[in-house]
This record gives sequence, C-alpha cells and structure tokens, in this order.
Amino acid sequence: DLTGSTLKVGLIGADVGSAADSIAACGAAAFYGVAGDDFALPRYSSDAAAAEALVRKSEATLVIAPGTSRLARALPGVAQRLDGRIDTHVSSVRAEADALQIERWYYRQRMLAVMTRDSGVYEPLEGAAGSASVEIIEVQPPPLRTQIVGEEAAAGEAQTIRPDADLLFVAGAGWTKKQADGQTHVPDAESLIFGFLEKTQASLGSSKSLVDQSGEGQDILSFMSHMNQVGQTGSTPRHPKGLATCCHGEEPHVVGWRFINDRRAVNLDAGCGWAQGKADVLYVADAFQVLAKVNELLG
Repeated sequence: DLTGSTLKVGLIGADVGSAADSIAACGAAAFYGVAGDDFALPRYSSDAAAAEALVRKSEATLVIAPGTSRLARALPGVAQRLDGRIDTHVSSVRAEADALQIERWYYRQRMLAVMTRDSGVYEPLEGAAGSASVEIIEVQPPPLRTQIVGEEAAAGEAQTIRPDADLLFVAGAGWTKKQADGQTHVPDAESLIFGFLEKTQASLGSSKSLVDQSGEGQDILSFMSHMNQVGQTGSTPRHPKGLATCCHGEEPHVVGWRFINDRRAVNLDAGCGWAQGKADVLYVADAFQVLAKVNELLG
C-alpha cells in the first residue's frame, strides 16, 4: 500500500466470481464486477464502458491495471472520458516523500525517466484463494456494430508476435549459419521454429544480426522481420518466460530481456554471454537437435 489509500478491485468478464475468489486474500475493501456475455471477449466499446463504470463506482483516484493488449487498447479512452491521465509500460513504482514515483523507459530502453504522475505495476498476488463478495454493476453496452463469433488464428506466418504469450522464443543468426556438416539448413530451421511456435503459441523474437541479414543478401527466415527484433535497438517485451536459441547473449541483445522473469538459452558455446550470469539456465547443445526433440515431445 504505497499511498495509504483503500484498495478496491474491479473485474470484467463473462463470470467474474472465480477470479474474485482467487484473489480474495489481497486485502481489498470491496470487489466490483461487470459481467455477462457482452464482456466475455475483448472489444473496445464494451471494455471501455465496463472500465468506466468500475472507476466511477469505486470513486478511484488511482487506477492500476495489467499491461495486457485488451486493457492497453481500452483504458486510454477511459482516461479521456474521466478527465484523467494515463501512463503505459511502467517498469516500477515506489513512494518517495509522500509522492508516488514511477519509472518508465523511453527511446527503445536507452533513457530511464522517473515521474511523479500516478501509475504503477506490481508482482502477481501470492495468497490463498477464498470467497469474495462481488458487487455486480449493471452496464448497458453501447450499440455494438460488431459481433464476436469465435477466434481463428492468423494463417501461415502472419501471426508470430503475440504480446500476451507466456513464452518469448528468440532466434539468433546461428540458425542460418553453416552447421556441423559445413552446409546451411535454413529450410530446416524454418520448419523447426515455425512448428514450435504453432505448438506452443509462443511469441517470436529475433536478434539484430539475424534480421539484418536480409539486407546483406544472405538466406533468412521467411517469417522474420525487424518487427520481431528484441534488444537495445528493438523491443523490450514482458513475457513470463524466455528462450534464446543460437544467440550469443551479448549486452545489446540482453537489454531486451530485462523484464523477462525466467531466461533460458541454447548455445553450443559454453562461454557465450548467456553463461556470464545473463541467463538463469544455459543449455550447451545443438539448437536444431533440441528443437526437433521438443517438437516431437509436444506431439
């Protein structure tokens, strides 16, 4: 409790009861929910209406929300409706001299700013489940011009960046280099990596050296682009787990992993950068063989 204020919880979904029970021990003074079929799946109009109702009901002066794609899309509009201010991609929050300070990275994680505008992020609650009394707020969604009939994964290589995935899989330039037999095996690499992504629904990342090969006339992975780049000149994703393959783990690349909780790597070089305390676990092995076996185990 950084601000000395009262904690209230707001939940959105088809049925919010089980979610409330799972965090019943969080110390909240009240639980509010907006529930129903209209709020089961992400949609800006219904999510924004629900979030606005929750904020008004709770009379919240500080709103802390998870950085999911669903809320990142809806909450800026809610802030505008409530004459509020919103900060995104906050990496830490602390109280200093009775003021709430947040840290946020800018310019591709090269500049760290400390601000006093209210916002923040927290570790997931680790507490026993219980029974929470949720006050359901009736919200009439605005006229809906779209109807959600189901979910269908993007075809082929169109869907490789998944911000909400539990795992970030990063491929390095080693996948396109000559292997033990003196030959390159880019088609095999594509098949192994894409097969792994399809089976696990992981998000795909890349080192700068791999995506830069497209401008050097070298063979590349057909589904890889600069949008997948992770590191000092790329993105800094926030997935619970990360697996780097055929990357050397040098500092410019590792910068992009600062917010990954569990970092693992596969590399044939036991002295690579990952082994210097930058990965929680380093597997010294051939990534081709490892991924082939993993895909086999995944069925």
